[in-house]
Amino acid sequence: MIRRSWMIGASIETTLELWASSLREVKGRMSGLFTQERVAASANLFLDGLLGDERRKTGWMRAEAAGDPGPWRQQAILGRGHWDADALRDIVRGYVLETLADPDAVLVIDETGFLKQGKASCGVGRQYTGSAGKITNCQIGVFASYVSLHGHAFIDRALYLPKAWTDDRERMARTHVPDNIGFLTNPALALTMIERAIASDAPFSWVAADSVYGVGDIEMALKRAAKGYVLGVNANHPFRSWGKPLAVAGTAKDIAEALPENFWRRLSAGDGTKGARLHDWAYLELADLDADVFDAAFPGIWTRGLLIRRSIADGDLAFFSTWCPVGTSMEKLVTVEGHRWAIEDSFETAKNELGLDHNETRSWHGWHRHVSLVMLAFAMLAVIRYRANDATPQKRPRMPTIKI
Repeated sequence: MIRRSWMIGASIETTLELWASSLREVKGRMSGLFTQERVAASANLFLDGLLGDERRKTGWMRAEAAGDPGPWRQQAILGRGHWDADALRDIVRGYVLETLADPDAVLVIDETGFLKQGKASCGVGRQYTGSAGKITNCQIGVFASYVSLHGHAFIDRALYLPKAWTDDRERMARTHVPDNIGFLTNPALALTMIERAIASDAPFSWVAADSVYGVGDIEMALKRAAKGYVLGVNANHPFRSWGKPLAVAGTAKDIAEALPENFWRRLSAGDGTKGARLHDWAYLELADLDADVFDAAFPGIWTRGLLIRRSIADGDLAFFSTWCPVGTSMEKLVTVEGHRWAIEDSFETAKNELGLDHNETRSWHGWHRHVSLVMLAFAMLAVIRYRANDATPQKRPRMPTIKI
């Protein structure tokens, strides 16, 4: 059951012990969601199946691994059973924060696609997904990942419903979408998750996201909540400075192209699979503003800025609107932006190893239950990895041999 990629730092014996104790712990945490022991037992087996070696986490394969004669018990956990997926989401968030919490953490927002056939699955439609790099038939899920120096894990999720769905109440009813659910854009879903993280007292200082989320209500909410951000914007987004030695005004692209070459610095946004992820960066402080301007309940001077990333290979540009306490360095902002890799890594691991995109249900509840169980499995792996590395004794430097 334990894959080589998950065994990091500690000995095999320590990792096995951590695995067993962590699995007991997470099963115990979610046991209160189920009113019947047999349903709780099926949920435990479902979790075992997600963590198992099977490449496809289908109902039949999970059932075979659990020793069931068919997939009916596995399907009942996602469909016919009565339990609250949002309560499990909150359990996952609390579990993650107990181990990975850090005041300087980054909340990373991104979406991923779930490729589907047909028109019956809740939220499915022809829409663009970066997972496929094109418009295709799929569901879109928006996720929040908590990223700190201790590790990273999902703490929230939301299924996007296109207007073709929310305008069709009969279609919504067939997939058991709650009556109070209406149309929300991806940024609106992200804002709800950010507000939920803040309300839960999750410790984080930054939010990072791509250009889908870079302008609008999210910026204002973060300013009022004393959270810094590095949010992607498109090349045509306008910027203007005031009260700064370097006066700039225009689109992000025009500003970037007018910068002298000595304005750029080569920095790493963090280590990737092939070493340091190096790009050329430029940062312009645009204005210093008192938090009182945004009716914030805290004092202080904050800086609005423009961060620009340039590819070393082909000169391709990316642009980010920034908000940070005055005096924050460009290196810090680059590091925050670099934390976005964590959610991409999480999507890849959750899909390839834990069956995030292997959900066979069509209902609203089925999607949220499946995804929340995968989030719990992923969180368990993140906690094991941290505890295994923390349990590994540090190597002592070898003392030089003195010849007499």
